[in-house]
Amino acid sequence: MNETLGKRIAQYRKEQGLTQENLAERLGISSQAVSKWETDQTCPDILLLPQLSKLLGVSVDTLLTGECSPTVQLIPEGNRKPLEQLVMHIIMNDASGDKMRVNLPMVLVRAALEIGLSLPQITGRGLENIDLEKVLQMAEMGLSGTLVEMDEANGGHIEVVVD
Repeated sequence: MNETLGKRIAQYRKEQGLTQENLAERLGISSQAVSKWETDQTCPDILLLPQLSKLLGVSVDTLLTGECSPTVQLIPEGNRKPLEQLVMHIIMNDASGDKMRVNLPMVLVRAALEIGLSLPQITGRGLENIDLEKVLQMAEMGLSGTLVEMDEANGGHIEVVVD
């Protein structure tokens, strides 16, 4: 993508269904600041980049470079975090625009499986098609990133990310 930072901000903002005003309000800045970013008159403050990228649904690297990093990577055995430091993020966006985020430490996932709980019982949502044991096994094998991504027939979207 040979676009400018401002064009990427505008594109990702629109993809998230946000107006300049919505984005500015969530960042605690003026809508004029967002407008100046999108027209490449100024750049966002470096301290805003993590929050901005999160609101826009992209990594800071993707925001700055326009290039997507791999969504899944295999971490070499010597460089892996212990399971106690890994977190499973469940990201659910339904067709009506509601968003739900659940962050579960992987040790909690393992403990839940050991006592017989399933993912829908943990999250309170209908995620019965996700095999939590397989997600745990992939994390233990060193896979990190978006391990599950599903689009539902009703327009919803679910992702399971381990990092």
